[in-house]
Amino acid sequence: MSRTLQTSPTTGTEVKSPGRWLALSVLVLAVLLVAVDATVLGLATPSLSEDLKPSGTQLLWIGDIYSFVIAGLLVSMGSLGDRIGRKKLLLIGATAFGAVSVLNAYATSPEMMIVARALLGVAGATLMPSTLALIRNIFHDPKERSLAIGIWGATASAGAAVGPVVGGALLQHFYWGSVFLINLPVMAVLVLVGIKLLPESKNPVAGPWDLVSVGLSLVGVIGVVYAVKEVASHGLTWEVGLAAVVGAAALYAFVRRQHTLTAPLLDMRLFKHRGFSGAVLADLLTVFGLSGLVFFLSQFLQLVQGRDPLEAGLAELPAAIGAVVTGLIAGRYARRFSVRTVVTGGLGAIGLALAAITLVHKETGYPLLGAALLVVGLGAGFSFTVTADVILSSVPKEQAGSASAVSETAYELGAALGIALLGSIVTGVYQGFTAPASVPADVAAAAHDSLGGAFEASAGLDPATADGLVSTAQDAFVDGLNIAAGVGAAVLLATAAAAWFLLKGQRLEDGIEH
Repeated sequence: MSRTLQTSPTTGTEVKSPGRWLALSVLVLAVLLVAVDATVLGLATPSLSEDLKPSGTQLLWIGDIYSFVIAGLLVSMGSLGDRIGRKKLLLIGATAFGAVSVLNAYATSPEMMIVARALLGVAGATLMPSTLALIRNIFHDPKERSLAIGIWGATASAGAAVGPVVGGALLQHFYWGSVFLINLPVMAVLVLVGIKLLPESKNPVAGPWDLVSVGLSLVGVIGVVYAVKEVASHGLTWEVGLAAVVGAAALYAFVRRQHTLTAPLLDMRLFKHRGFSGAVLADLLTVFGLSGLVFFLSQFLQLVQGRDPLEAGLAELPAAIGAVVTGLIAGRYARRFSVRTVVTGGLGAIGLALAAITLVHKETGYPLLGAALLVVGLGAGFSFTVTADVILSSVPKEQAGSASAVSETAYELGAALGIALLGSIVTGVYQGFTAPASVPADVAAAAHDSLGGAFEASAGLDPATADGLVSTAQDAFVDGLNIAAGVGAAVLLATAAAAWFLLKGQRLEDGIEH
């Protein structure tokens, strides 16, 4: 049962086995867990803030370091899977993911939490490219592969949206660390079942794994994304400038090095293909819009509108529903109409939904929020699934790990930037509010760290003063959310226009000539 394809003794051709769909179910389990972990912390933020007392900057790092590290290591891990075997890497990563989840659950300080989240990112980076690469090698029929990628994409998109629901259900009854402990039984099932069901595959002529390239990609991605986050939040300083220069230099050196290696971690020639580059860009910005919206609406629903964690998580469920529905039919529609029509439509839908969030205020009713989340999910399911299919079908199956890593890097970098850039705008606007004159200076300073901090700082004040401080802080947070949503809408709508031209003539059945 560990083989999904068998060879006919009479014809020598490959015969499909029902085991390939069971194998897909194991891969989907891994994708679901990694995607959930990218957003599950959103609803736990208030509880975590009260317990660990992080600063506003530390809180952002706790939220996005997981995605930063994954983004920095995905290309390296995808290439490693091509070399040592994708199944082997997946099972090793799943075991590590479960073990590090315990460290996250019992973190006792903001610094420990940041380190634990970073280690979880290292483990997560081994999972995502392995899952998509195995799909490329398990499903050889293009239409079957499109459906498999649709299921994979629906799970990835929905997982990010389901994260708040899972978090809300757990936080209703347990402490915030439970959002990590839930990983243990899931990873145990994945490892035990994956050993039996998953076929092994790798590139027999992949060459050595270049550790210098691994280091350059990690330093480059984290350096650049850190600089983006800090500029948006605190302006340009010499430290931020240094991070940007070091990151950009590392990425430049990485690209140059790939051109000189006989066995590069990433074949840079792929990006010369207009459709491939367009798919990567659309992939990144689809998740940028989805993750940014889900992360900050979680805080809005709890800290501004006063919903409990489970209610807030259920309120975000339309995004998951939309992503699942369109993810499953995206490949069919892309063949019936065109790749660029489906991807452009998906990006445009996310942009319009973000534009609607600019109208949100403290008393906004759920119909507007629910409709915006549903449209974001529908758009993400279309765009993300089709772009992943385009990227994966662009390379021979021997290079599936590297191609998968490109798609996953776009996914994780989009999630990181969505939280970092849009979050930094929210934080920057929020920190500019003026506290009521009756609030002591030290309390006002604490309230400016984060909205959760404002609630905690107000606890020692008299009721009238506390209400005034919290209300002012909530207004500032909503102002920041409106502005961030406007920026996100502009980015997504511009990307939709670019995708229309970049994906012209692209078809799911077409591959890149090598």
